[in-house]
Amino acid sequence: MKLLTRSAGTVVFLVSLAGTLLAQQTRVYREGSNWGQEVNGSLGTAKNLRIKVEFGAVRVQGGTEQAISYVFRNLAYTSSEDKARRQFEAYKINAYVKGDTASIIAETDGRRANKCSGEWVIKVPRGMESVKIETDGGRVAVNSIDGHVDAETGGGSIKFDDIGGSVSAQTGGDSIELGAIGGDASLETGGGAITIRSVKGKINANTGGGDIVLMSGLQGATLESGGGNIQVKQCAGKLKVSTGGGNIDLGDIGGAVEIETGGGSIRVTSAKGFVRAATGAGRIELNGVSAARAETGVGGILVRFLESGTDRTDSVLETSAGDITVYIANGVAISIRASIDMANGHNIQSDFSDIHVTPSGKWPGPGSATAEGRLNGGGPVLKLRTSIGNIRILRASK
Repeated sequence: MKLLTRSAGTVVFLVSLAGTLLAQQTRVYREGSNWGQEVNGSLGTAKNLRIKVEFGAVRVQGGTEQAISYVFRNLAYTSSEDKARRQFEAYKINAYVKGDTASIIAETDGRRANKCSGEWVIKVPRGMESVKIETDGGRVAVNSIDGHVDAETGGGSIKFDDIGGSVSAQTGGDSIELGAIGGDASLETGGGAITIRSVKGKINANTGGGDIVLMSGLQGATLESGGGNIQVKQCAGKLKVSTGGGNIDLGDIGGAVEIETGGGSIRVTSAKGFVRAATGAGRIELNGVSAARAETGVGGILVRFLESGTDRTDSVLETSAGDITVYIANGVAISIRASIDMANGHNIQSDFSDIHVTPSGKWPGPGSATAEGRLNGGGPVLKLRTSIGNIRILRASK
């Protein structure tokens, strides 16, 4: 049954669907040189919310509400009221509750409505178990939901904050921003930046070319960018990061680390697991690690190894053109093998008497230099190799 009443210029629709009485009010008004439309609606209680709109930004706000309500504001870029109404009429809104799921579906009826811009504001109970949003081209923002949230937009930004469950966000080419997330996070953008404040679950983030910033991840993370910089302040689990050409700056990592960049620099503050780092042409600096494999085509390598007591495996540091510097604490049991392929003008320097350096060859010819030794009885092998550059094996200060 459908009833229509008019009151003070407002059209009120009462629609009975699946035993739930829904109310929707619509008004058209002048806004500057254009015309606007506002649609207010309410739905019954539901555990899940599904939103699918053809255009318009979508904002979902959780709170103390017991039911779901929505406001849709639409702006037609025309001075003609008749043309504006035709644009508005072309956009059909269908809102209903079926079982445990409330749905808001809005799409054009075949007529052109591309001269409009819209925004949805939807208020829901905080205890919603799930929210799923699809829009062809608007920004999406969701706050204060206990359950999980899934959003997809053809080109707008996505922002989530204060979400109790897992989240999934996909945009064709704008930024993604996360605040506090209680579950896992799966993020993908065609080229925008990704910013993550705090995620309790696992993180999988991919951008076609923007920067990625992770402030805090309590489990593992995989971060990929087509060419932007990647920065991680803290990650408690295993971390994998890669970029086509940007710089990578990692803070305190609680597990193993895999790092790859096509041409930027790499820096790690500390890592409890094995570190693999590779760059096509950039400097590598690894601090507070127990074992590592680091490779760069052009650039220096600096590694500070942790003190003894940490489990160790073999390590390899290699560069085609650049210096290699390692700092080793007094108690570390390790075996050293170092070499310079073309040593004329370059040398191997060691602070440890147990490391024996073979002098480099003399002119003419490129010559070479090598060094071997066992510290504290020896242990896992640390291999150092540069084609052109110096090697320094230094004693770490306390």
